[in-house]
Amino acid sequence: MSTVLITGCSSGFGLQTAQLFLERGWHVVATMRTPRPDVLPASERLRVLPLDVTDADSIARAVDAAGPIDALVNNAGFGAPAPVELTPADVALSLLRTNTLGTLATTQAVLPQFRERGAGVVVNVSSSVTLRPLPLLGVYRASKAAVEALTESLAVEVEPLGIRVRLVLPGRAPETRFGENARAHLRGVDHPAYGPLVERMIAGFRETGGPVTQASDVAEAIWRATTEPGTPMRIAAGADAEAWMAEAG
Repeated sequence: MSTVLITGCSSGFGLQTAQLFLERGWHVVATMRTPRPDVLPASERLRVLPLDVTDADSIARAVDAAGPIDALVNNAGFGAPAPVELTPADVALSLLRTNTLGTLATTQAVLPQFRERGAGVVVNVSSSVTLRPLPLLGVYRASKAAVEALTESLAVEVEPLGIRVRLVLPGRAPETRFGENARAHLRGVDHPAYGPLVERMIAGFRETGGPVTQASDVAEAIWRATTEPGTPMRIAAGADAEAWMAEAG
């Protein structure tokens, strides 16, 4: 029976993905910074482990404890929307350490066992915001665009070794903790020059009309990326993400 290791499972996309893989018979190693086994249904096929993607020792311990796995889903990440001008250096570094370098480090920790077996799947969760020059998301978009560049090069490098690599691009998902955190962060932006942009983005998070991406959409896209070899490199998750990808060509 196959085993998947998923990062960032405490809520949102990661939690829904872990639940879906469990429902469909996989063994699941659900990781999060602070383990909360209560967020997932009890199962003999479930293990919940601590994993901080910004800490090399934490990654090594989690991968060692997980044992052999068949697929890695790099989902852990966060957003801190703000004008590029007003994004503090420490926030920018944190975004890059978590979203970009965390994905890189976790992938590097798992690839040796995939190479030895000549099989394995890596699915990296990016974002559909990379498809448009949206305001107040410059550094976040940069961190996810870097993930996409890494993923595309990695796919070419490891395909001859029997390893498959894919990207999942979720659309707008206001019901997740990501949306809540983004709204809270935007409320801390206090500069008259950017006030109208901030208000429009906060209002956008509150909108209920039009297509949005549910966490279940992302889980299904990750499932397809993991289990269906014929999927394209980039997989849109949600009707809004699909529309944006079609527009981008």
